[in-house]
Amino acid sequence: ASFTSLPLIAQEQSTGSLRGKVHDATTKEPLIGASVILVGTSFGNAADLNGEVFIKNIPAGTYRIQASFIGYKSIIITDVVVAAGRQNQLEFDLPPTEVSLKTVVVEADYFQKNTDMSVSSQKLSYEEIRRAPGGLEDVIRAVSVLPGVVQASAGRNDLIVRGGAPSENLYVVDNLEIPNINHFGTQGATGGPLSFVNLDFVRDVTFSTGGFGARYGDKLSSVMSIDLKDGRRDRLGGKVTVAATQFGLNAEGPLGNDGSVLFSARRSYLDFIFKAANFGFVPEYWDFLGKATYKLGRSDELSFLGIGALDNVRFFNNTADQRYSNSRILGNAQNQYFSNFTWKHLMSSGYMTVSLGRTFVQYEFIQSDSLLRPLFNSNSREGETCLRADAVLLPTHELELTFGAQAKYGRIFGDYLFNNAGGSQSLPFSAARNWDTTTLKLSAYAQASTTLGSAVRLTVGGRLDHFNWSENPTVIAPRAAIAWEAAPLTTVTLSVGVYYQSPASVWLINNELKFLRVNQGVLGVEHILRSDTKVRIEGYVKQYADYPASLARPYLVLANTGAGFGGSEDGFAAFGFEPLSSGGS
Repeated sequence: ASFTSLPLIAQEQSTGSLRGKVHDATTKEPLIGASVILVGTSFGNAADLNGEVFIKNIPAGTYRIQASFIGYKSIIITDVVVAAGRQNQLEFDLPPTEVSLKTVVVEADYFQKNTDMSVSSQKLSYEEIRRAPGGLEDVIRAVSVLPGVVQASAGRNDLIVRGGAPSENLYVVDNLEIPNINHFGTQGATGGPLSFVNLDFVRDVTFSTGGFGARYGDKLSSVMSIDLKDGRRDRLGGKVTVAATQFGLNAEGPLGNDGSVLFSARRSYLDFIFKAANFGFVPEYWDFLGKATYKLGRSDELSFLGIGALDNVRFFNNTADQRYSNSRILGNAQNQYFSNFTWKHLMSSGYMTVSLGRTFVQYEFIQSDSLLRPLFNSNSREGETCLRADAVLLPTHELELTFGAQAKYGRIFGDYLFNNAGGSQSLPFSAARNWDTTTLKLSAYAQASTTLGSAVRLTVGGRLDHFNWSENPTVIAPRAAIAWEAAPLTTVTLSVGVYYQSPASVWLINNELKFLRVNQGVLGVEHILRSDTKVRIEGYVKQYADYPASLARPYLVLANTGAGFGGSEDGFAAFGFEPLSSGGS
């Protein structure tokens, strides 16, 4: 008997499986009976009553997976790696052909579009990010090579998107807006040396470099929306990773009959490397990610997301050289966590989501001179509790309605000290302050997208934002976009809109500031050469107003800051703490 089981064991060890979900891109309704096939093979299956597909005993390799359904546009996901003993998780959002432009004459589409980001956006799958040259399996580095995006400095995730500062980028993970997804981040900005989102659990990333719709606000330049996959539902699995700078553990598996759970923990061992090289400072970090999903029947689903990151820098000042070197470095210790509960409900012609989330970051910064006298100390905490509701309705095949609201209640408290006894030019003032305040942010948006005739799609919307700490607490931002099919495979797009961003909390400690504002227009032409190849050219204009500028250093506008590790090496240790005015343009 033991010999007869060997072929089965060998087969399990040399094959993998695939579990997918197929649903309407707008309403998220499961598409029962949708076909999912591995292109060029005999492997495939049809979706069940929940829109789920399971394909097993797939030989290890790289495949193109196509999903199709009558009355819907077919979608292909490329470069799907099936590994022995592992289960892939895929989701297919099929747009109805009735509401698409005539470019659906292409049999299957490799390029998925989002109504909220009709221009200047690109969707990347897990495999595209993992295999991106120079990406180091980091979601931010993978998009840093896209058109219109520049890294401010090597080894950092401080992105300059179409001329916008690193503080102007929005990160959304599973419907939760996160201030920064990087270790050792800059307070008030969005950069850092590496991301703490584990790529192994990322399903796909949608990145917009401008012209995004009314759903997204409080940032001026870009939106990165990261959708995490669900855990595997067939059995418990995981892996141990040892990489160039860190080691970690992943685990995932079923949660009852209708749910799944996944978890990861990672730790750097840079401290061992830095110590061996006799560096005067040692960075250390941990990060954790957990997600649980459970279906409550065919129309309801609950999910929980938890992310944590612990960062610390230790200094060794045993020699004069180490003390001098460390005097040019800003010590950066951070503890942060983010959590979110989400309820998703399917309706007859749409869906809605309700989320309750919490974000918290504790910042500790310190810089001393070569005699170990403190020049700059800061210890602050920023926490927000967020309640958000979004809905998408499709009253007719030609009309899509999107609307929602959000409320954020926060508390910000801490203290700082500048000591400019040495006359430093990078800190041309001395000050001390402690603060403890609460904040309230409210927002609401509405957007309608419809077809006009057979070749034009129009999207019109607007959002209202309120921030009680701003000098102009309430602002309204109208936006519009149009896509015209000039030829069967050529589309011309135009997007115009007003975008507002509330000042960072750290900027408001000493100041009364207005919402930052940019008026933006984007004009683009896209041509599909064949089903898997397209060419797109875009031009844009951005006009900034009410940007915070330094009163202590009149040459400085905060659009020029927020990148780097801080300290005298970067020439700016006190990003946003100094006296400011909304005078930059």
